[in-house]
Amino acid sequence: MATTALSMKLLVDTKARRVLFAEASKDVVDFLFSILSLPVGTAVKLLGKGSMVGSVGSLYASVEKLDGTYVQPGAAKDAPLHPAVPSPAVSNKSSLLLGSPPPPASSIRAQPQPTTFFGGCRSYMTDKRGTACPSCGGQMSKELKLVPSAVSGRQAAQEAGGVAGKGFVQGIVTYTVMDDLKVSPMSSISGITLLNTFGVKDLGALQEKTVQLGYNEGLDILKASLQSKTVLTDVFLK
Repeated sequence: MATTALSMKLLVDTKARRVLFAEASKDVVDFLFSILSLPVGTAVKLLGKGSMVGSVGSLYASVEKLDGTYVQPGAAKDAPLHPAVPSPAVSNKSSLLLGSPPPPASSIRAQPQPTTFFGGCRSYMTDKRGTACPSCGGQMSKELKLVPSAVSGRQAAQEAGGVAGKGFVQGIVTYTVMDDLKVSPMSSISGITLLNTFGVKDLGALQEKTVQLGYNEGLDILKASLQSKTVLTDVFLK
């Protein structure tokens, strides 16, 4: 599966061997938020039945082994195993785990509008040329053009995934991601406040570390997010 690698800058306390927080771009935050839209079945498929905490893996395996005889007519047996739930948090660069992103808005074309016709009295219109006008009895053969409204155009783009392709958060700021994946917009003041909160005394023990996020790291983050409150430390300081 071809994915776009993302990067994130960690601030590491080398003495405590922990990630204090990370500096992340819009695309990284979009990926993190897209985890919330993953159906349970997709998470099990990505991580593997054996790696799931609790009994969800057993449910997944049960559906896999279920004979088609016991499935309702017209129901797809694979539906619980391969659910698809679109999310605006998924963008071209943040879809590390979700496969192909929705098509960009520029590729969306409005659906062709039906051609309508009217007669000489202009009282009625029809979608079939030559239909008799109920008012004057003449043939309705003059073509009428329908101009779609701007609202309907926007709705078509949204339904086709154009909005989803842009992701979820704005890209005008950088974001702070805590070790437990708490996300907030970053500022210089917030960084100083965080250092005070962690009680950092030795600034020399702090180290910046830039890490890459690809498919494997995405899986690790997904798995750790279901089991741990120190996700970034668990994934990047193994």
